[in-house]
Amino acid sequence: MVEYSFLLDELKRILKEKQLKFTRQRELVLKALYHNEGHFSPEEIHRLIQAESPELKVGIATVYRTLALLEEEGLAESISFGKAGKRYEIGMKKHHDHLICIQCGKIIEFVDEVIEERQEAVGERFEFTITDHTMKILGICKECRESMNTQEHS
Repeated sequence: MVEYSFLLDELKRILKEKQLKFTRQRELVLKALYHNEGHFSPEEIHRLIQAESPELKVGIATVYRTLALLEEEGLAESISFGKAGKRYEIGMKKHHDHLICIQCGKIIEFVDEVIEERQEAVGERFEFTITDHTMKILGICKECRESMNTQEHS
């Protein structure tokens, strides 16, 4: 994974380029994503920031705007959950795909070389140069299946 100092320097460079101010609030959004493993809604990121820095006023609108900027610039990535919104993770991580539980929302990251090779083969078959891809596989996680089975037998 990329160093936090590199991401922070990138954020400062991007803000300067866009003639926007570097603020502690914007930095806290980046920091919350970097230092907490997982995939977070803007509201969850807001709560993480509030818990970590209660003395600072960071509005939810600032979190949304900063996440949009980070995603636009490749410093954050998101997975869309349709009407339920997006969940964010730090960008610039090694490529991975996602298994998403439709019951509890749990997200499992995975890398599978066979899937990667098949995608390249499909691209070649259609004379299509793949520059990037996102894979999310929806289903039900082991814990939810076990919970459902327990409820059925009760």
